[in-house]
Amino acid sequence: MDTLFAPGYDNRWGGINPAHRSMIARFLGMCPASPRILDAACGTGKYWPLLLDAGADIVGVDQSGGMLGRARAKFPGVAVEKAGLQEISFAGEFDGAICIDAMENVFPEDWPGVLANLNRAVRPGSPVYLTVELAEDDLADAYASALAEGEPVVSGEYLKDGGYHFYPELSLVREWADASGMVRAADSTGDGYYHLLLKAPTADGTR
Repeated sequence: MDTLFAPGYDNRWGGINPAHRSMIARFLGMCPASPRILDAACGTGKYWPLLLDAGADIVGVDQSGGMLGRARAKFPGVAVEKAGLQEISFAGEFDGAICIDAMENVFPEDWPGVLANLNRAVRPGSPVYLTVELAEDDLADAYASALAEGEPVVSGEYLKDGGYHFYPELSLVREWADASGMVRAADSTGDGYYHLLLKAPTADGTR
């Protein structure tokens, strides 16, 4: 689906919301100078100008070849890799990681594994910033309709026009984040998203 949207993505969704911009600034404030940053589910590199302006060395990962093609065309100097969030296998290679506008596409059973992958990818004590899209529609009705149609859904899963979104309760998001071993450094809501800034455990295992 993302590959189908790739050609027109920047024209339709290329703007950066103030809440995202603010949290990225806080995220960068937790990184060292000239940080090496993982952008997981990077899309077309929408947030890379903010990172590059801060002197970051970026590695972008996305499961969509179309999105990566757009990112390469705009930022030929940035390394990219085709992989899903569930497939990320980096270990201690980054000074920080971001995963923005993507977790709503992750199945609930995959959330703990994705958080573990992000935690493993960064160096001890490094920040991880992720967003969770907030639902605009009535999830109760959508859930009831999906069950009536025999779909094996859980609460928060939303099926519409052939697409998929998962809107977890924020208490569950925080529970998964805590279980990952990372510390919740900051959180907020704004511009239709829950913004969560996490911090990986330090080298001695403290949080």
